[in-house]
Amino acid sequence: MTAIVGLTGGIASGKSTVGRIFRELGVHVVDADLVAREVVAKGSEGLAEVVRVFGEDVLAEDGSLDRKKVGAIVFADAEKRRALEAITHPRIAARSMSELAALAQRGDVYGIYEAALLVENGSYRMMQALVVVAASAEVQVARVMARDALDADAARARLAAQLPLEQKIAVADHVIWNDGDLAALRARTDEVHHALLARFGGTGR
Repeated sequence: MTAIVGLTGGIASGKSTVGRIFRELGVHVVDADLVAREVVAKGSEGLAEVVRVFGEDVLAEDGSLDRKKVGAIVFADAEKRRALEAITHPRIAARSMSELAALAQRGDVYGIYEAALLVENGSYRMMQALVVVAASAEVQVARVMARDALDADAARARLAAQLPLEQKIAVADHVIWNDGDLAALRARTDEVHHALLARFGGTGR
């Protein structure tokens, strides 16, 4: 049986980059962000439900979900964010559980489930270890501004909508700080990889 390791972090912490580094190290990664896109893909039941609740204004010209429009709506209104989560989270959970069940049967030493809300929804407790990718608030704000073309106030609002980073770190088995450059991030991720291999009884490069 493959050990399942959760990978999470705050917004713009570099979680996805760490996930890619784990893949380069030969680790199989299930990405909840990709699953989340699939459950509201064009033509899906999930997208039809989002349109029913939020209206056709959330659609792009090609009929797919305009994620930036939806993001602007739900980050400004907690009730609407909960409405969106009520549509997407059960579908994401069901598909993720199916993928994790397949991952657990692979025979690898460990595999990773990469998701933003592992601590918030308590699902990290079902996993054998938790890795948290962390960055200082200043770095997160700067990255969100650059990535999403937001001003500082809007970027800080997105940070404020999330569980405080300290609460994620408190339940982590390993923390990967990402305030530095890519080389430092690769080195730290490699350290954690080998620590996980040692913990779960395997070897690797």
